[in-house]
Amino acid sequence: MILAEVVGTVVSTRKDSGLVGFKLLLTREVDLTFKPTGSMLVAADAVGAGLGEIVLVASGSSARLTEVTRDRPVDAVIAGIVDSVEARGETIYQKSAGAEVA
Repeated sequence: MILAEVVGTVVSTRKDSGLVGFKLLLTREVDLTFKPTGSMLVAADAVGAGLGEIVLVASGSSARLTEVTRDRPVDAVIAGIVDSVEARGETIYQKSAGAEVA
């Protein structure tokens, strides 16, 4: 799984029928300081994520294992919205507080 921030949306009016009904979100991998590190990735939203949220992205064949993406043509799915992150015994991210708390 990848920690990522939702940075935008993707609209596609013409797509495979297996993608109809999916909200497609543009995500970007972040490091443990919540700074962008990776490239952009379009992910199907399985959990109702929103702009600016830190999310868990599953990619590859794992992306097709959620209830809503099973047997769908997806290579990345937002499988969770992060509430908090703890590292080395310290909370480094708390959703209500924003990006960094430590």
